[in-house]
Amino acid sequence: MKKKRIGTGLSLVAAIALLSACGDGTGNADELSVITFADAGWESIRIHNAIAQTIIEEGYEMDTDTTMGSTAATVQGLRDGDINVYMEVWTDNIRELYDESIESGDIIEVSTNFDDNVQGLYVPTYVIEGDEERGIEPLAPDLRRVDQLVDYPDVFPDPEDSSKGRVLNAPSDWAIYDDISTKFETYGLGETFNLFAPGSDSGMVTDLVRAYDAGEGWVGYYWEPTGITAKYDLTLLEEDEYNQDQWEEDRSTEFPPNDVTVAINQHLPDQAPDVVEFLENYETSSALTEEALLYMEEDGLTEEEAAMRWLEEHEDVWTSWLPEDIAEKVVNAIK
Repeated sequence: MKKKRIGTGLSLVAAIALLSACGDGTGNADELSVITFADAGWESIRIHNAIAQTIIEEGYEMDTDTTMGSTAATVQGLRDGDINVYMEVWTDNIRELYDESIESGDIIEVSTNFDDNVQGLYVPTYVIEGDEERGIEPLAPDLRRVDQLVDYPDVFPDPEDSSKGRVLNAPSDWAIYDDISTKFETYGLGETFNLFAPGSDSGMVTDLVRAYDAGEGWVGYYWEPTGITAKYDLTLLEEDEYNQDQWEEDRSTEFPPNDVTVAINQHLPDQAPDVVEFLENYETSSALTEEALLYMEEDGLTEEEAAMRWLEEHEDVWTSWLPEDIAEKVVNAIK
């Protein structure tokens, strides 16, 4: 029987108050009554949270919780000890903050969850190639690169400003928002486009799916792995190969290679050493992550339901992360 997670979905403020009552995160393992995970707002981190939480609850018999907040707020919570585990840190999106947190000793990188990811500005593939099955002719057959977008405002019209096209940014509280904004300026896209920031990941998805289903032009920020990129045929627009100096100057290259890591608060090894040993072995891939996300897209599962199916179908993967006796407990619990 699955243990009940306490207060899942608490706000950052409420979670801090709860954890303050339980201890400040700096004591020994007996003082850590709940292992708290960061939820920074996107589906894949919630999938990995649910996988790890199920293993910890069933295998190590510890309660877990999640704390929601922006990337900056949840990383700070990890540094302070109000959050214990961050399952999906996109390190190069917050490179300065991440390095500072590692160097100060506030957090510890314990593993690389996956490193075969990409991100940038995408268009539906039918925009370039058309879709014969759906009767869609190519809308911009010569479009290949981000800097060429300036010539195609009519293909990606802004529904609120007929004089310009529209590029969809990330939500304004995401770390990547500033990078996309800088790219927009660097490539001079403001001449013919407006840059729009949705309120959430779900807002981005709704906008993309509406355009895709209608066979219309759409361009905006997205990343892999996601359920959307697994389900829909999208093309990442090209940029110059990543160059660190050029990237730091004006973001006019591909995004830097991005290790997506599992990080923990500095005190967790003393508080829950067995759990940390498990997290040190945690390793997936973009393909494995997208598989779980596809369950959500195609079958309408919640993150927890998708994680449970993933655990059932990939027993060979996750049991390798665990001692035999712990793996057996989890296997028996989820059957």
